Amino acid sequence: MILFEVTDQAAVQVKPMSTRNGKKVLEKDIQEIFERSLYEILGVHFLASEYSTSFGGRMDTLGIDDEGNPCIIEYKKGQNENVINQGLSYLRWLLDHREDFHVLCQRMGVEIGVQWNQPRVICIAESYSKFDTDTADLLPIKIELLRYQLFQNNMLTLDTESYQRVKLQNVPKLSSVSDKDLNALVRQPKVEEIELEPEPLQASYTLDQHLKKANSSTIKLFENLRERLLGLDQEMSLESLKLLVSFKVTRKVVDVVFRKTKLQVFINIKSGMLEDPKNLARDLEYPVKVGRWSGCHYRVEVTPDTDLDYVMFLIQQSYDLNR
Repeated sequence: MILFEVTDQAAVQVKPMSTRNGKKVLEKDIQEIFERSLYEILGVHFLASEYSTSFGGRMDTLGIDDEGNPCIIEYKKGQNENVINQGLSYLRWLLDHREDFHVLCQRMGVEIGVQWNQPRVICIAESYSKFDTDTADLLPIKIELLRYQLFQNNMLTLDTESYQRVKLQNVPKLSSVSDKDLNALVRQPKVEEIELEPEPLQASYTLDQHLKKANSSTIKLFENLRERLLGLDQEMSLESLKLLVSFKVTRKVVDVVFRKTKLQVFINIKSGMLEDPKNLARDLEYPVKVGRWSGCHYRVEVTPDTDLDYVMFLIQQSYDLNR
């Protein structure tokens, strides 16, 4: 990314920062920057730094998000560090030591209920190689790859790593395979060769599971809203979670909960900061704190009669803050 500082006279390019306070910027410096403002930057509540495991490794940062998902965050400064494998190893350990995580949450005064369906591994790096992105793409679980850059005016940028989805080619259709070859391909294993399917690290949810909760008018309403949201940014992605679907760029922009006759749209802006002259959105923090599934502070009830242009005006504010 190229960053410019704009003055009345000209735009001046801001150079990337390689030293800080006269010293070379190290991975530990990046970690400290993120941990001091972890919720502001990533929407993750800080729990621990350099959290020790029983096999001797240390998780760079351990946290929990507003949905109750445990979050393992690993930082990478050099090209040769295998940050993805480290994160996966720590995730496997954490899933085997869930009670330790619950104890840590209690000690830190976390009131969010922990849920283990979709634990997160977040990697923070200046850049990723093709080996990194291909590995992340082919893994059976989702790994979040984020790119950061520090600049000399003490600014930090953060972007989601994007890459081409790998497609398998030249796989023969079963109809084109002879009976002899098919028998060789599907040889029945011996009893001692059969292995139990391992427990998945992350649960998988689909958009169809949420659409089944709504009637046809609400589904059409969502399709209209989705088209507008995805049109905001080519990096906008939709993620289906257990109770909602989430639209994200670098950070979450909105969450959507399906009801039969309406959508509940949760806008990711802090309480008191949303410009809403029509008072369409409800502040879930003030004057009375309302329980919610989403970590967002504003909720809009959207029906087929709702002015969707105005809803997008509210959402645009969240997009500007979280892209």
